[in-house]
Amino acid sequence: MTLITASGEKPDDYVRIDTAEAAASVEAPVLIPLALAGTVLAAGSNRRFGLSVPNSAPVDEIAPFFGAVDLIAVEFPSFSDGRGLSLAKRLRRAGFAGTLRASGPLIADQFADALACGFDEVELPQTMANRQPVQQWMEAKDAISARYQSGYETAEASILQQRLAARKG
Repeated sequence: MTLITASGEKPDDYVRIDTAEAAASVEAPVLIPLALAGTVLAAGSNRRFGLSVPNSAPVDEIAPFFGAVDLIAVEFPSFSDGRGLSLAKRLRRAGFAGTLRASGPLIADQFADALACGFDEVELPQTMANRQPVQQWMEAKDAISARYQSGYETAEASILQQRLAARKG
């Protein structure tokens, strides 16, 4: 796996775990499935952990863990499934202030949108990272600055808002 942020590649501090027993035996911060979050919290561990959630998970199932986790990894099954981008916006609007990670086979062309929706980093399978190296992600991040969608955390008006303003002027 390759982990990319807006400033480049970075090492991953988290270990993916699939069972509560394995979570108890690892000293590093763990990334656990949403289904195990209650079990791990009940075990009383005070160490850092993150949640791995499907891109279709309802925010109200994730929100109770906002205070306990410092990372939420939204799993993308494919680059053509954009529900994770919407989930990132909803998680930020619901108050999650920790690290948001897009995890899965995204493509470099989606990097700017992922960042604009609230993601802090993208975790790629090695096959995707081999196909599109980190440098390509860095170039793609700044290649497109105009958007049709409104509501991004930029002061710049969307393409549609700019066209409406031009018609009125």
